[in-house]
Amino acid sequence: MASAIISVYSQFDAQHYFQEGFGYHCVDEGHVGGRVGKDVNAYLLRKAGKAELWPPRAEAGYSEDDLFDLIEFMFDCVGKPLEGGYHSYYNCGYHYSKFEKEVGQEEFQREVNEILRQYSTGFELSKGGEVLAVAESGFESLVEQELPEYDPENVEGRVKAAVKKFRYRRALLEDRREAVRDLVDVLEYLRPQMKEKFASRDESDLFNIANNFALRHHNPQQKSDYDPEIWLDWMFYFYLSTISAVLRMINRGSKGIK
Repeated sequence: MASAIISVYSQFDAQHYFQEGFGYHCVDEGHVGGRVGKDVNAYLLRKAGKAELWPPRAEAGYSEDDLFDLIEFMFDCVGKPLEGGYHSYYNCGYHYSKFEKEVGQEEFQREVNEILRQYSTGFELSKGGEVLAVAESGFESLVEQELPEYDPENVEGRVKAAVKKFRYRRALLEDRREAVRDLVDVLEYLRPQMKEKFASRDESDLFNIANNFALRHHNPQQKSDYDPEIWLDWMFYFYLSTISAVLRMINRGSKGIK
């Protein structure tokens, strides 16, 4: 995969998309610095905790984690060139001073994702510039949806954080379990409003799975002899869709199920 990613980098670099981040060399002025400064590896060390990853080269033998860090770094430094000109002295080249960063990032994201989605179990570069595991087939719109506006701090923000935690490329099993618990906690926060929309038994049934399958509490009566890889996926999408449905019911003033 490294050679394919480096090919994408070379493609955008040839079109001057990385002058926003790295600047350019001029025969008259020398190095004209971009946003990251002259020492790219020093910047990488500050931002990713790694050095000696730059410049990207196919023979470097990057680990998967190093390559993903490079992709996120490239995303941060790319921008579509808008204003500039050709410096003809000694065929110096094009120098740009104004960039459309978001457009450049969208174009870079699109090219990189063609590669990432075919790699291993499937990954994607998000709009925020993070390499995440792809959603299960059929659930893509669920993880990308904007929730109905209700409580940005206690609901929408916490759900977004849980989704990111669950899909994070370095997520361990316990991280994913914690992400599901976070979704259940959001549903618990909504429970007073749910009591008005659901019959009491229906409302309590939504929490039985989390309470009885070794997810939230720790006691001998809980069921724990299940495959967590499969079960956590199911619970994650179940509670994510439930939160979305509950918020819509609350916002519409629906009486819900009786």
